[in-house]
Amino acid sequence: MAQKEIEVVPYNEDWINEYKREAARIAHIMGTNLQAIHHIGSTAIPGLAAKPTIDILAEVQSLGDTDLIQAGFSKLGYESFGEHGIHGRRYFVKKDGLGNHLIHLHIFEADTENVIRHLAFRDYLRTHDDDAAFYSQLKIQLAEQFPDDREDYSAGKNEACKRIEEIALQWWYEA
Repeated sequence: MAQKEIEVVPYNEDWINEYKREAARIAHIMGTNLQAIHHIGSTAIPGLAAKPTIDILAEVQSLGDTDLIQAGFSKLGYESFGEHGIHGRRYFVKKDGLGNHLIHLHIFEADTENVIRHLAFRDYLRTHDDDAAFYSQLKIQLAEQFPDDREDYSAGKNEACKRIEEIALQWWYEA
């Protein structure tokens, strides 16, 4: 599932439109089971450097109903990875012909802690420029340091992500 090289690029305003186009396709497949759909991850944070992969979070009424429509996701070019390490998630990846990740689709039941965790992280960085700049610079540095090593790149981000997430959740619940 790994891409050939880790590429972190400056923020691109086109990411919003890419999200909107793909979210409409996903919403069509999911029908009435879909409760909400969100642009998450670094491409959803204006000004933040990111790998050019759009992360989408879909909140559903039932994961069981989601499991019944996997063929629809396949028709859109998605590969299913089940929970992929996060209990209560359905994870799908859409790649281009070279194996580069275009879209990561995370599906959770609505209003669960995993949904809140992702939205808090995104919204916190959207409103806290210093932490967003730190995270952006860290990602650039790690991509330069580990261009062919996704595990070390991710491990390098892990501690910072946990710290930001902890602060973001506290901020979310106090707001």
